Amino acid sequence: MRNRVIPKGSYGYLKNHRVVALIRTVLFFGVSIGLYVMGYVTTKSNRNLLTIVAVLGCLPACKSLVNLIIFLRAEGCSEALKNRVSSYEGSLKTFYDLYFTSYQKNFALSHMVLKGNVLCGITETDKCDCNAAQKHLEQMLAQEGIKNITVKIYSDRDKYVDRLSQIVDLDTEERRDQEQIVALLYSISL
Repeated sequence: MRNRVIPKGSYGYLKNHRVVALIRTVLFFGVSIGLYVMGYVTTKSNRNLLTIVAVLGCLPACKSLVNLIIFLRAEGCSEALKNRVSSYEGSLKTFYDLYFTSYQKNFALSHMVLKGNVLCGITETDKCDCNAAQKHLEQMLAQEGIKNITVKIYSDRDKYVDRLSQIVDLDTEERRDQEQIVALLYSISL
């Protein structure tokens, strides 16, 4: 059987995981409700072991519901932007559909690239504060001990595509800690 779950950083990740979170939430709540009903039907009372198990089963169901709500709020990369930036996929390390959360704000980044010491991204939502997103990512990188990396977040497609063409032309070698940067980006995003 083919794996239908799209990995983090790929196009369509958020959309795919909305569906997965919805199915998981319905299943978890269904099991809890089913256990409660079975206990009530068999004993004609709420005071039974299956009621306790059903109530405890609501804990993962509620956690899954919160996860679903976050995925519903997150917007992924649009088809139009994907078509404009897909030509850069071969020469740059690219990421799609990254949704970063911090204590103050959330940052929906549709596309990001990494080459050398440049980390560049774009948001398609007006709600995203580009400067705060840059500071958040710089702070997270600094906490992991990753230094000498420039982070820039754009909200204008044309400026972003121009910057991508400049980054492709950069003659820089790959960072030794590139995998650590990728792992960090994946771990702090939804």
